[in-house]
Amino acid sequence: MSNVKRKNGTLWTALFTLLSVLYVYPIVMILLNSFKIETAITTSGAFTLPTADTFAGFTNYVNALMAKGFLQSFGYSLFITVSSVALILLCCSMCAWYITRVNSPISKAMYYLCVFSMVVPFQMVMFTLSQISDQLKFNTPWNLCVIYLGFGAGLAVFMFCGFVKSIPLEIEEAATIDGCNPVQTYGYIVFPILKPTMISVAILQAMWVWNDYLLPTLVLDIKKYRTIPMLIQYFRGSYGRVEMGPMMACIMLTVLPIIVFYLACQKYIIEGVVAGAVKG
Repeated sequence: MSNVKRKNGTLWTALFTLLSVLYVYPIVMILLNSFKIETAITTSGAFTLPTADTFAGFTNYVNALMAKGFLQSFGYSLFITVSSVALILLCCSMCAWYITRVNSPISKAMYYLCVFSMVVPFQMVMFTLSQISDQLKFNTPWNLCVIYLGFGAGLAVFMFCGFVKSIPLEIEEAATIDGCNPVQTYGYIVFPILKPTMISVAILQAMWVWNDYLLPTLVLDIKKYRTIPMLIQYFRGSYGRVEMGPMMACIMLTVLPIIVFYLACQKYIIEGVVAGAVKG
């Protein structure tokens, strides 16, 4: 029986290793092509390692950073991501705490409304959203976080509600007896306990906002503001030719920050997701 289990374990290990290699392969190819000259990428050499004749060094990265406006787009994407995630964490955690602790028809309706919003396809509301955002002057990076709050609230409130149910009510009652008002109870008691779910929600929302292309394209003024996913679509040279070298470099520069953020916080993901989805 032990030999059978060992063989099954080896088989599963080999299978998942193969799947991991297939998953990482596109990223590795983008990294290799970012160091090649243009002709080596557009021909059959796109799937080969750089050689002395095809190696371009950091020319593509310099072109992406300086000539293509990457730094400006990076700033817009960073501001939108940080502001949106911060707003989602603060507002949705407070909303989930209210929904969980206040047992009323209004709180239940709010909860089911947030859950229902997760199953509504974005394509159903995108044209109406674009018109309303123009009318309300939300077509700038400084206001886009409000729209992301609306679309990210469903998942965030669902996860926070599951975790808040696991917090003993006696802790909050003790804080009230000590003289804390609801805002102080949330800030001093509830907020620190929510740390695992906070990090999990932050990672999920940051990956979504950072890589989102459709919503900024519909809402923002493309002539003035371009996030990184939008910028990648405009790597074109003369006669409409796509500049693959700078594009590959830009993609790597875009992927790197979110990978670093994910690796730094990955130990909290399983803990936060399980706590938010199972407990209570």
